[in-house]
Amino acid sequence: MRAQIHTDQPERFTWLEQLFVGEDDPTPLTVEKVRFHHGIVILKLGGVNSRNQAETLRGQWLQVPIEEAIPLEIGEFFLYQLLGLEVQTVGGEKLGKVVDILQTGANDVFVVRGYNDAAGELLLPDIPEVVLEIDPAAGRILVQLLPGLRDK
Repeated sequence: MRAQIHTDQPERFTWLEQLFVGEDDPTPLTVEKVRFHHGIVILKLGGVNSRNQAETLRGQWLQVPIEEAIPLEIGEFFLYQLLGLEVQTVGGEKLGKVVDILQTGANDVFVVRGYNDAAGELLLPDIPEVVLEIDPAAGRILVQLLPGLRDK
């Protein structure tokens, strides 16, 4: 089966013994063969022996166990660690929680849903001028809103 690469280190596929397929209830599958072709990875996974079987996996995420994740530098986080964090301004205003992260290429954008329907959603670019501190242990992201980021 062919898969799009969403890792900064695609060579990791060559040393993985197992992947988990799916997001909500991931299924473990062994990695039997790996090769790369024109920016995609071609995998032979255990139990996936036909085109029809591979087709049933279309659109599913391939995940690795957290213990096999590539170690991060200080101040780096996995995107899943940011989901659900409360977003607060330097002035103490609670804006809502991160419900999604858009990967735009230039920078990530945090989708923040307010605590009431009137607040709606706020899109915050993950740039140093806006995101001042990310503290998953405290469950918080500290931001400085730049002019134009929010209608008032």
